[in-house]
Amino acid sequence: MPLKTTPFEPEMYFTDPADQLDLLRDAFATGDAGTIADALGIVARVNGVASTAEAASVSRMVLDKGLTKGGDPKLSTLLGVLKAAGFELTVAPLR
Repeated sequence: MPLKTTPFEPEMYFTDPADQLDLLRDAFATGDAGTIADALGIVARVNGVASTAEAASVSRMVLDKGLTKGGDPKLSTLLGVLKAAGFELTVAPLR
């Protein structure tokens, strides 16, 4: 008998803003654009794609297309999504 599985939905685990912050920090620490875009997508879906898109001044389609593992969102989209979620981008020297 085949093993029955259910799809993993990471949004269930990132409803708390502190957890979203940890997710984003970990994603940015990888330096991988796809990982960062995917994490931003999770945060956008948790907070509501429609409201995030409106607050970020982009369309839902832009978020759906750009905020995936294979996505490469524009800087303005990245900054808008972060701001909509209550975060900001900061820069620090490499360690």
